[in-house]
Amino acid sequence: MRWSSQYQTYFDQYKDLAIEQMLRHRIPASITLAQGVFESAAGRSLLATQGNNHFGIKCHGWSGRSMTYNDDAIGECFRVYDNPGESYEDHSKFLSQNQRYARLFSLSLTDYRGWAHGLKACGYATNPRYAYKLIEIIELYKLYLYDRAKEYDHFMAKHSGVAQPVRQNGQLHPIRIYNKNYYMMAREGDTFKAIGKETELSGRKIAKYNERNYHDVLHAGEIVYLKKKQKRASKAFKNKPHIVQPGESMYSIAQRYGIRLKSLYKKNKLSPDHQITVGEQLRVY
Repeated sequence: MRWSSQYQTYFDQYKDLAIEQMLRHRIPASITLAQGVFESAAGRSLLATQGNNHFGIKCHGWSGRSMTYNDDAIGECFRVYDNPGESYEDHSKFLSQNQRYARLFSLSLTDYRGWAHGLKACGYATNPRYAYKLIEIIELYKLYLYDRAKEYDHFMAKHSGVAQPVRQNGQLHPIRIYNKNYYMMAREGDTFKAIGKETELSGRKIAKYNERNYHDVLHAGEIVYLKKKQKRASKAFKNKPHIVQPGESMYSIAQRYGIRLKSLYKKNKLSPDHQITVGEQLRVY
């Protein structure tokens, strides 16, 4: 197995949700993440995109919404959830409340190999190499590090795992952390209104945090912060001025470091009408 950016993006997006589930239900976060990424094809499977089902859980004993999908047999019934967070919660309950998997809970949270082989032995999947696949994923991406976590980021757990996608069959924007802030990378045509709907935050406030007009249409690759930006860059840039590159503006530089545009001007004793030039050095800390 080779390293995949799609897998890594999935882990970045759902790791806090998996840690939350681990602390509540005693299922290793590494196992939850490995199962989720494998069963859902990194969130891109039909079950995940149309049914928010990240774990391939079938309808047995289920009274909620469902969808049919060809798996081990044609037209099998699978559970449908309103959002990925519900899928993660149901996966935890499916294991913790099912007598078939009871013996797994005597294992240590750090024994991901035991959990992987136990899931296969208990009949979770029919793939004969299922346990080895999970272990391979966990070790390649070092997911076992999450099994020792004592806390998680509540914002990340809620907004990257529970919020609905903006597009009917689209993917959630991965949310990341930088300079004590949360951010996502815009996709072509995104709006602050749509991002606000996805994250369950005020679109107008998000526009204000990014010092933009609420009605602006965003372009692919633009950084969108979800909280008010800092007055200075992270400490790593204390003695490292930014050297202006071709095509940059004061605004793009402020966004790059997660700092307020007004603060960038103030730090460098520049007026708002100052035109920066290539090679110019700017303080960001």
